[in-house]
Parts: sequence; structure tokens; C-alpha cells
Amino acid sequence: MSQKQKLSFQAEVAQLLHLVTHSLYSNKEIFLRELISNASDACDKLRFEALDNAALYEDAPSLEVRVGFDKDARTLTITDNGIGLSQIEAVENLGTIAKSGTREFMNRLSGDQKADAQLVGQFGVGFYSGFIVADRITVESRRAGLPPEEGVRWVSAGAGDFEVETISRPARGTSVTLHLREDAADYLSTWKLKSIIGKYSDHISLPILMRKEEWKEGEDNQGGEMVLTDEWERVNQASALWSRPKKDITAEQYQEFYKQISHDWEMPLAWSHNRVEGATEYTQLLFIPSKAPFDLWNREKKAGVKLYVKRVFIMDDAEALMPVYLRFVKGVIDSADLPLNVSRELLQESRDVKAIREGSTKRVLAMLEDLAKQEKDEAASEEDKAKYGKFYAEFGAVLKEGLGEDHANRERLAKLLRFASTQSDAVSVSLADYRARMKEGQEALYYITADTLAAARNSPQLEVFRKKGIEVLLMTDRVDEWALNYLTEFDGTPLQSVAKGAVDLGKLQDEAEKKAAEEAAEAFKPVLARLKEALKDKAEDVRVTSRLVDSPACLVVTEGGMSMQLARMLKQAGQQAPEVKPVLEVNAGHALVKRLETDAVHFNELAHILFDQALLAEGGLPEDPAAYVKRVNALLA
Repeated sequence: MSQKQKLSFQAEVAQLLHLVTHSLYSNKEIFLRELISNASDACDKLRFEALDNAALYEDAPSLEVRVGFDKDARTLTITDNGIGLSQIEAVENLGTIAKSGTREFMNRLSGDQKADAQLVGQFGVGFYSGFIVADRITVESRRAGLPPEEGVRWVSAGAGDFEVETISRPARGTSVTLHLREDAADYLSTWKLKSIIGKYSDHISLPILMRKEEWKEGEDNQGGEMVLTDEWERVNQASALWSRPKKDITAEQYQEFYKQISHDWEMPLAWSHNRVEGATEYTQLLFIPSKAPFDLWNREKKAGVKLYVKRVFIMDDAEALMPVYLRFVKGVIDSADLPLNVSRELLQESRDVKAIREGSTKRVLAMLEDLAKQEKDEAASEEDKAKYGKFYAEFGAVLKEGLGEDHANRERLAKLLRFASTQSDAVSVSLADYRARMKEGQEALYYITADTLAAARNSPQLEVFRKKGIEVLLMTDRVDEWALNYLTEFDGTPLQSVAKGAVDLGKLQDEAEKKAAEEAAEAFKPVLARLKEALKDKAEDVRVTSRLVDSPACLVVTEGGMSMQLARMLKQAGQQAPEVKPVLEVNAGHALVKRLETDAVHFNELAHILFDQALLAEGGLPEDPAAYVKRVNALLA
């Protein structure tokens, strides 16, 4: 045996463990679900690795999880004969919480118990939930394939450090022993543990075993007690939930299964359980979460779908089975056709996988369509009516990525989109809703993109639309402008940005208005020529506009050009973006613009002030803020 090593947790982990212990879970018994789930995963991983190396089973081919307790020692032990841990893996996996997101985890803590609890699944701290009931945890493990003398013992009291030493362990797999605190002694009960396992882990596909109890009479038949025997019995159904008939599964069982595979605290918004038959046979059990994970915007993040073949676990995060824009979906897909030793490379090339991917995508979109229909279903409960709005607030921006990535389902996706508008503060307006209430003579669906809802709503580019009572969609997600490059029309009606090209209201603008605008532009030609010269380094063109009512000027880009907002976002992200020279549109009837005709002395300063103010209104910043302030101050003085 080697000497013990004392190692320190990451800097924030002591804080995090304190949080886990004292506030993260309002329901303490959840610790058992987490530890059994980890044990089940370890067995799944062994089963997969053994497909190529059957020797890993050693002399114990039957995989199982055992739950035992010792009242005298006040310990509870969860043991599996799965893949196990080497010493290096024990240090890396048990000495590090949420390896990729600890700091983010700490930043997201709100102090609100319910909100904190939602973070559990996002950061993978399930093992540490053991500290809810234990003041010390001992882990003994040996990785399958290593000799018995290369076992490892890991011990921690959940403070700032942990100890690791090499031990001799004949059995492969892992034992997690919780040294329970006095206030957790009620978990040293067969009845209590069985009830928790039945509630949270009944669907685990491996047998979960506990020692049988029998009644032992006291001396002289005076009293007696239940005592543990040496015989072990199965306490769960040990059949994969998705393989059971739907009619035999309750909503509560689906919900608990979701929590087990996702480690999420919240209930799912919806789920779909189907057996697909035909050229490709598979079973799918897919869930729509109600809360976005912290790393939702990481497109490198793998999808949350587990792949099984004939109920044999193959891999977590099977990204080939779900498009990137649906990476928030959780669930299980069990194929009857794929080879058991399927690799990630084969997944990318297989025709069966393509069929599964297409079928699963359609199933998820059907679930979302059902949620969306409930919004207007008078027979639906208020809770059901609110579900799609809740989904869209969490995942709507990611769903829009599908417009550019999934041409086959673009029309279905377009119907699922929701926006705020000049007639609705809530992000609840569908394209179909907007199209249905278009004004007579309106020939396009108008929209504007901006950094914030306030910037969009107060944009000068909306003035003529507001004057004429024309609704405009307000789009503020960073993905909007990119996505709308792939959605140029909806149900035969074109989508048109109010900030691109010259404003053309078609039949909504009468002949008298058009004639007045043409006359104003003609009369203003000399001033326009001077403005173009003064702003030649900043503006591609200067023209009189009819889109402004109260503001002196605004900036637009040419039809088909990149908006200034998108160019700014690309630069902020460190990407190259073309230099965008906007078009300055001026309101010839505005007092400040009229002054350009009479104030030759300050013409140049006024021209630059007009441009910079239009830039500020659009959400940008003047190239030289100090020069802008100096010009304004000079005129004010």
C-alpha cells in the first residue's frame, strides 16, 4: 500500500460544497437518486467498453447496484460493479466539481433556494449531493482491467481537501460510503431506502439489490426486531423505462426518469415516447426541458440524447442523432438496427442514423407545435397555455438557428417563432398572427433588429409606420439578422427590414404624400450635395426620406447589406466584419435640417452632429465621441 496523499479542492469548491450541503436541495432524499444514477452510468460504461474487450467483466458478468447500511457504524453504502476508477481518475473526477464551469456556477448563485437547485443538473454536482446527509464520504474503487493491488480510496469531509491512497480491492467497480450525520439516521432503514428507490430509480435498467429483512424474536419471545439477512433481493423493476408499454408508465415515472438522465431539478415541459417501425426500427423517449443550461450557447456542447442499441448503452451525447439547434433536447434513443460496437465515425455515415435523426427532429417539432397550440386553446389550463411561452423564453433564440441549418423544416420552424412588436410588449406575436392583421394594402411583413427592445421600440426608423398604424416586429436576439437571411418570406408574404433600403409603403402611401416627398427631395438637392461632400468618409449616400416624422435623421443600409448592428456584434466577438458605410436619411421638414440651408458657417458641424445623433439612435457610438461633444457644446454656446 502507498502513502496517503492529501490534496486540495479547487479554490471555489469548499464554498460550493457548503452550498450543496446546506441549501442546494430542498428535498434531501434526492442524494440517493444521484448516487444510484452514477452507479448505473458506471455499469453502462463497462458494458460498452466490454464490447471490444470482454475480459473487463473479469469473473462477474452480471452488472448490478447494491445499497446497504450499517446502523451501528451509521453508514450507507452504494456499490456497483461497473467500470470503476483508477487513482488518476479519482483525483480528476472526485477532486474537481463541474470541471468546465465551477466559476460560472459560483457566478450564477442567486441565494434563492429554488433557483440554486436548478443549477444542479447544469453543473454535474450530483456526487457531492452525498454531503447533504453525510459529514464524510469514503470512495473505494478499482478500474476494470487493473490488478487488485491498484485500487484507490478517496476520503473527504467536504471541506477544503481530500485524501487519496492506493489499496488492494479484489472486486472491480466502486463503493461510495456515506458517514451519515446524526440528523440523517432515518436513512438507515430498509423501508425508507426502498421507498426512495421505488420513487426515483425504479426504471434503472440494472437490478438494484438490498439485503432482505426478517423478524427476529426477542429472548423468551419478549418483543423482537427486524434484522438484515445475508440474502440480497432486487428492489426495482430493472427494466428500461422506454422499453415498457406507454400505458404502464405514469406521468410521475416519466418525470423522474427525465430527472435521472438529465440531473435536472425542474419538471420537463413535455415528452414524447414512441416506437418507430419500418426500414429503421428504434424507440425514442424525448423530453423538452423547462430551463436552459448555462452553456446553451456553446455550439460545441453535445446534444443531451443517450444512444442505446437493443437496450445496451453505447454513448452519452450522441450528437449525430439530433441537429445542433435542438441541442437542449434530453432523452434516450434505442435502436434495433445499429451494430453494438458503433463508433462516432460510423454514426456520421450511417443511413439508419440519418433516418433516426430526421424522425427525432420531426418528433421534437411536433411536441413544440402541440405546446404552441395550447396557447390559444380555451379548454387548456392556464399552466398549459403558458408552457410554450416558457419554452420560447428559454430556447427561442436557439430554435432560430434551425432556419439556416434545417432547410427541410424551415416552414415549420417559422410558424414556431415569436416576437415582440409595436403592438405587443410580450414576445408572443407569431408571423401568422401578424400576417392575419396586416393593414389593407400592406404588401410586406415589416421588422426591425436592434440590441435591446427599448432601442428597437424607440428607433426613428419606425416613425412613419407608427404614424400610419402599421405593426412592426421588434427583433432583439443576436441571431435574428443571420437567421432572417434564410427566411425572406412567410406564407407568400415577403419580410422586409425597415432599416434596409428606401422605405416603400406601396399602397399605404397615397399619391399626394409621394408627390410631396419628391418635391421636397428636388428642392433639397443642393443641400444634399453639400452633405454628401461633408460626410463622404462616413456615409455611402445622403437622401431625403419619408420614413421620419419627428426625428431629423436616421441611418439605414442598402437592401441586402449587412446591418450596423450585426457588424458591431461580429467585431465584439473578435470576428472580421466588413466596414459598413450607412446611408444617412434626413427629414427635410425638421427644423435642424432646415437650418442647414441657412447656416453656412456651422454647416459642417451640423452635418456631423446629424450623422452622429442618427448613429446614437441606431445603437452605435460616434467614431470620435470627444469631437461630437465638442461640436454640440460649440453650437449650444
